[in-house]
Amino acid sequence: MELAYLLLAVLAIILMTARLKWHPFLALLLVSLVYGLAAGMTGDELITAVNDGFGNTLGKIGLIIVLGIMIGAFLEHSGGAQTLAEKVLGWIGRRRIPLAMGLLGYVVSIPVFCDSGFMLLDPLAKSLSRGAKISLAGAAIALGLGLMVSHTLVPPTPGPIAAAGILDADLGLVILFGLPVSLLALAVSILFASRYAAKTYIDPGEAEVVAVASDDAPDPGKPVTGDNRGKQAPGFFKASLPILVPILLIVLKSVMGGGEGTTYALVGFLGEPFIALLIGFFLSLLLPARFEASMLSASGWVGKAMRDSATILLITGAGGIFGTILQRSGIAESLGTLLVDYQFGVLLPFVLAAALKTAQGSSTVALITAASILLPMMPSLGLESEAEKALAVVALGAGSSVVSHANDSFFWVVTQMSGMDVKTGYRLFSGGTLVLGCTADLGVYLCSLFFA
Repeated sequence: MELAYLLLAVLAIILMTARLKWHPFLALLLVSLVYGLAAGMTGDELITAVNDGFGNTLGKIGLIIVLGIMIGAFLEHSGGAQTLAEKVLGWIGRRRIPLAMGLLGYVVSIPVFCDSGFMLLDPLAKSLSRGAKISLAGAAIALGLGLMVSHTLVPPTPGPIAAAGILDADLGLVILFGLPVSLLALAVSILFASRYAAKTYIDPGEAEVVAVASDDAPDPGKPVTGDNRGKQAPGFFKASLPILVPILLIVLKSVMGGGEGTTYALVGFLGEPFIALLIGFFLSLLLPARFEASMLSASGWVGKAMRDSATILLITGAGGIFGTILQRSGIAESLGTLLVDYQFGVLLPFVLAAALKTAQGSSTVALITAASILLPMMPSLGLESEAEKALAVVALGAGSSVVSHANDSFFWVVTQMSGMDVKTGYRLFSGGTLVLGCTADLGVYLCSLFFA
């Protein structure tokens, strides 16, 4: 019966979020409560599971998510993300347009959400395609897939961080596995964009005159005036620091392990994800050409980042509630008995996340919900070592990119901003996300042969 209840719970979440358009937080919370009662939990047990699931999950990763989004806000509004884009273009060359746009999307989406990243770089994709007199399709699809790759596979983006927190996976190992897997997926995605998508002609349009607001205006909505026009964006080295330093510190802690002595203690402290991202946030304060205290206010860049993070925090907390109730309802034993003989291994996380992504649209919701479902089954599936838990997180990320279509807001951003009709969007972008996710899962499987 627990399995039947779980299937009904997943279908209910999909129905509420995809068809009825309910907020995922409300859907996850209500389904968790109904599932717990149906599974025979007492009122006291249910309340304790709700409090523990929400509190413990956000206690592990809430601050990490908020700090990551705050870093992204400073990179975006200071012009740092644009600096990174221009530098990558300089390395690659403006003639290899799909390659350039795929790599730009990959870099920019680590600190910046997919939707914002596409809006930020879409004018550049159109400009390059127009200058080369080629179809916009190759550049637009490469950009969209590049953004999706790092959004689902590379911390410190919120989805992988949340999944790692739910499964209690070592974030440094998630990064170590996520980077090569994501680069493999990126390479195949760029190949798909340049060899297949680029054959469909989409007019890049005429050149537009765009008024660019100040890079360091404390209010993102502030109009361009003589006082705040034309401020200098940060250089490439400075713009890279808020991203690279936290990643290096987290990975260094994982590589060095728990040795004895002052050096190990210092590395362990600085490599703690919360501390590493806090350092990254302080480094991001160096990005504006003229720092102003109002950037840290409720109406400034930090305030906007807080509002952006609220939804993710609530969904993550509700996912933690769902996972805790599943764990305490006895479903681990039931599903373990059913699945242990099939040796699904790292394939099951991929399938779970892919089903949820395709059904309800959000990669972050798919990652969090699938991780919550997977948590009580980890021992039965043989995913108990640190390496296996990290690979499970990356497999969830791979599944959460399959398949972006009409119920995903990012699908509409890509298709509408690049001038694709829906049929073309399904063929090029939805097809591209299928290729991306399956390639990433192949990479996870190859890693599991050596490390799991």
